[in-house]
Amino acid sequence: MYLADEAWPDLEAYFESESLAIVPLGSTEQHGPHLPLATDHAIAEAFATEVSERTGYLRTPTVTVGVSPHHRQFPGTAWVDADVFRDYVESYVRNLTYHGIDRVVFVNAHGGNVQHLREVGRRLRDDDVAYAIEWMWDESIPNLVDEAFEHNGPHAGPKETALIQHLHPDLVHDDRLAEARDGGAPDPEASIRTQNGAATFYDTVENSANGSFGDPTDATAERGAELFDAASEQLEALCEWLAARDWAELRAPERVSRE
Repeated sequence: MYLADEAWPDLEAYFESESLAIVPLGSTEQHGPHLPLATDHAIAEAFATEVSERTGYLRTPTVTVGVSPHHRQFPGTAWVDADVFRDYVESYVRNLTYHGIDRVVFVNAHGGNVQHLREVGRRLRDDDVAYAIEWMWDESIPNLVDEAFEHNGPHAGPKETALIQHLHPDLVHDDRLAEARDGGAPDPEASIRTQNGAATFYDTVENSANGSFGDPTDATAERGAELFDAASEQLEALCEWLAARDWAELRAPERVSRE
């Protein structure tokens, strides 16, 4: 069920019987010369839509701009400051709690959002208003992702390329896959700038000239479909697990006492 497509009487019935919402979030940022800026939020929305349709749980509109200042050197990248993002998402969830939602799954596809969504989740639980947890598709199936590609990458690499080839093939510049590999960081571990155990970079362009990491020429739509189905199963199971929890299980633990 997609919130924005429904009339309010039908949503009223949902809120009377259910208390979980799926909130997709991503970014609008460069993903190498071969993928669209929409990559992250398109992936998040696809997973949220698929699992909402499988389970009947409510899906909200997608948060399409995230915390992406580290990609700012690439034309078109959009971002908001971290504190603005946190406050916006927290307010968004508090709005949902007004209607009866008390548990949320953040379907997130952008690494730059992770720590901020965790902070929002802590704030909401500490105030005893909602239990919100962050989920990323590739972290739900790490072994499958690792085995799928010889030269993976954390950003604009084969795993994201394969998903977009599956979900939105018309948005992939297949003629630029070799360019993405050769002009980027085909060996991500070797390209990340460090010195004596310290990271010596702040922006993506310092580690990859064209914003791509890994070897996207290894990606196929068929592999993307396999990854999408496997991660969707994980998200479905997570939603069912969270919906079945008693609120007492989700609340913050009491302060520890020696007595």
